[in-house]
Amino acid sequence: MKLAAAAYPLDFFADWDAYAAKLGAWVATGAATGADLLVFPEYGSMELASLGGAAVAADLEAALTEVMRHAPRVTDLHCALAAQHRVHILGASAPAQAGASRPVNRATLYGPEGVIGHQDKQIMTRFEREEWDIAPGQDGLRVFDIPLGRIGILICYDAEFPLLGRALAEAGAEIILAPSCTEGVAGYTRVKIGAMARALENQCIVVQAPTVGPAEWCPAVDANTGAAAIYGPPDTGLPDNGIIAETALNAPGWAVAEIDLSAIHKVRRNGAVLNYAHWPEQKIRLGRD
Repeated sequence: MKLAAAAYPLDFFADWDAYAAKLGAWVATGAATGADLLVFPEYGSMELASLGGAAVAADLEAALTEVMRHAPRVTDLHCALAAQHRVHILGASAPAQAGASRPVNRATLYGPEGVIGHQDKQIMTRFEREEWDIAPGQDGLRVFDIPLGRIGILICYDAEFPLLGRALAEAGAEIILAPSCTEGVAGYTRVKIGAMARALENQCIVVQAPTVGPAEWCPAVDANTGAAAIYGPPDTGLPDNGIIAETALNAPGWAVAEIDLSAIHKVRRNGAVLNYAHWPEQKIRLGRD
């Protein structure tokens, strides 16, 4: 299969049609590479706040409400594009009302036949919890068993926590998607290191898709730094540096790589090291049950 990770810039739109045209062009370009799965970034959906006008987009609370207002049309558009191009799409994450008093940060997975499911972010950053008041997801982590493989999702900061990645691996995940949205190089690097570490520890593929470039009109996502990449364990049959594909820093576009999951299965069985299999030994060495 081929995987494609978007390094995605945020735009201010005059109307819905402009947004639909942009997303349609991005999906068409990604699909034209032969990719079977397209991964969009965390909070890429915040560009929809512009549809409420400059004052709405500039207000943290009003921007959340405006983005959520468009959720049904966003779902319909992604379903149509996935069906048209016969691809799977992890849509850019968006605020969503999940029964809690505050919105969660939700990424939805679409397939050619429609919505497959969603994953809510589990651990909130300081900005999300102290200023924006985004709630953590309450339904835990999921593994999606689709024709391409078994897929888990760790949204941005979640990718920096080893036990979350391990829980997905133990539940069968072979590919972990890590959509991200980070302001500066330090934040991007934290998520990159986390994503690469999760690939090493669990001997799996990790896909990082970031927002890139300025969006001064929306304080929630006003500055964005990153590079899209596809990582694997630096082991037999995979790149020595663990980077299978990567865009230039802050350059919009797709990082695309062909992946053979049999390489992951081989590394887990008979790699130069066996991190996935040896993980439980940590508890033994620490004298814990």
